[in-house]
Amino acid sequence: MAQRKDALFVTICHPVCCGLDIHKDLIVACLLGDEDGTEYWELREFGAFREDLICLRDWLLEHNCPIVALESTGIYWRPVYNVLEGSVQVILVNARHVKNVPGRKTDMSDSKWLAGLLRHGLLRGSFIPPEHVRDWRDLMRMRRGVMEHLGDYKRRVHKVLESANIKLGSVLGDIFGGTGRRLLGLLLDSATEITTAEVEPCLRGSLKHTTEEICAALQGYVRDHHRYMLKRYFHLLESLEGEIVELDSRVQVLMTPYDPILQRLKAIPGIADTAASQILSEIGPSLEQFSSSAALASWAGLCPGNNQSAGKRRSGRSPVRRHHLKTIMVEVAWAAIRKKGSYYRDKFYRLRVRLGHKKALIAVAHRLLTAIYHVIKEEQDFRDLGENYLLLKNQSRKLATLKRQAKVLGYELTPLAA
Repeated sequence: MAQRKDALFVTICHPVCCGLDIHKDLIVACLLGDEDGTEYWELREFGAFREDLICLRDWLLEHNCPIVALESTGIYWRPVYNVLEGSVQVILVNARHVKNVPGRKTDMSDSKWLAGLLRHGLLRGSFIPPEHVRDWRDLMRMRRGVMEHLGDYKRRVHKVLESANIKLGSVLGDIFGGTGRRLLGLLLDSATEITTAEVEPCLRGSLKHTTEEICAALQGYVRDHHRYMLKRYFHLLESLEGEIVELDSRVQVLMTPYDPILQRLKAIPGIADTAASQILSEIGPSLEQFSSSAALASWAGLCPGNNQSAGKRRSGRSPVRRHHLKTIMVEVAWAAIRKKGSYYRDKFYRLRVRLGHKKALIAVAHRLLTAIYHVIKEEQDFRDLGENYLLLKNQSRKLATLKRQAKVLGYELTPLAA
């Protein structure tokens, strides 16, 4: 194959650029430039305090550097980004994608390596949402952490009840519901054996077990030690529940301008108020960084990975193991497949036969994320295809198959009268 001698496979995309190797208390910067056709580079070290970072920014502006590359090193890249944002373009890269040559690793060589890759356009930047979206994200992730602590303390309460021979979890689906909390309050206030007459006013709604069975579950060996521990745990539970209410109200105020998007998201099966806020805080209200729904699914780790060599396809497992949006979408998929008459429920049970439960759930989460992309990006209202969509798809071909199978079995397939 003939090749042009002047063909360049790696071109210079950024004549002046900078690579930063970031640590907790040290930032090593390598500035690459092109002056009179001659490439030059300059290495400098900066501290991590605000004044040092301002000196870094002034140094970059003095040399007319429009773009900077830095690795996503834990949380330490954020102070640098806070100072450089708005002054120069910042490319945040995954450290796993830009590893230096083994055996030649130093702070200075790392910064020079980053600058060289950036100079030739070989770096792919990570998604950094705007400042207000980052605020949403921090609040929603904080809320998730509080919910995890809340669940942990609820399990501790259940452990104390079991150690005191209280089998309330065996007769109630949720011991922290309305009925459960009233019965626990009765248990904490009463130092004597609880009677059926005392249990009766605490019951609410439809219950599987009778009043006598619930009363029997409350008979145990509750000592003052158990009551003290339960009171402390309930105090912590009330505090955490109050924090969740406070966080929800704060997020609601911040997301008020984007309420139309939230309302469209909540029309999708499996998405309620909290899930809609979580999704919007992770991907933002514009999706400018994602060219297609496939790009969004790949970023979230909800599509198969590519691993092919010598014409053979190896494991298609996604390289994205843990992702906040992936966790949220799996929870949404769990709720979506429980909605009767939904397309996602029918699709899940069709895929489960062939792929198994877990892979089918990930596939449903992928389809839900695709719907979310179009709802936000194209400002469309969600429309459920319905549980009969896959059945009616390619109807003529399916009818031909059914007629052929009926003929083999000795029957004739005829349509019903109108």
